[in-house]
Amino acid sequence: MMRRVPIIPTVVVAAAVLTMIGLGIWQLQRKEWKEAMIARYEAAQAMSAEVPWPSGPAGYEQALFRHSQLDCAEVLDMSAVSGRSAGGESGWAHVAHCRLADGGEADVAVGWSRDPSAPAWAGGEVAGMVASAGDGVRLVAAPPQAGLAQIAAPDPGDLPNNHLAYAVQWFLFALTALVIYGLALRRRWLASAR
Repeated sequence: MMRRVPIIPTVVVAAAVLTMIGLGIWQLQRKEWKEAMIARYEAAQAMSAEVPWPSGPAGYEQALFRHSQLDCAEVLDMSAVSGRSAGGESGWAHVAHCRLADGGEADVAVGWSRDPSAPAWAGGEVAGMVASAGDGVRLVAAPPQAGLAQIAAPDPGDLPNNHLAYAVQWFLFALTALVIYGLALRRRWLASAR
């Protein structure tokens, strides 16, 4: 007796499985890209030469994890976000939103404390390391300002690189789909043989 394979369900399952395998391969490529990016940031972090403060998004990538400085002409706002001290303690990172002497704006993580209350800081020249902050960058002050403790330095190793886990998931989804479809076909063939 000839076992018939339904064409449309087989095409749909095959397309789904190929898509899942493609997504798994894409995640493996993303893993390699992320590892190269982290290595580039680690190399930048080891450089001692200071870079100019980036004036816009085009300069963010080249400045990340490099030493820089800026002149905070006026503190426009002060906020507290969760952060870690250089000693690894949990607490508050105090971030000043500054108007720069050249007219631009920048965020400066001025220091760390256990108290979320805004410190008194009027701005001025500040040096530190450029770190990512959402879609932009901020300067992590070193030394800290306003009598605060040092914030943990930005670390490229903290960037998430879970692409291998995502790739394994997509490959397992593809395998699961094949197994389930194979079991469904077997059940159909057994039912038609009766």
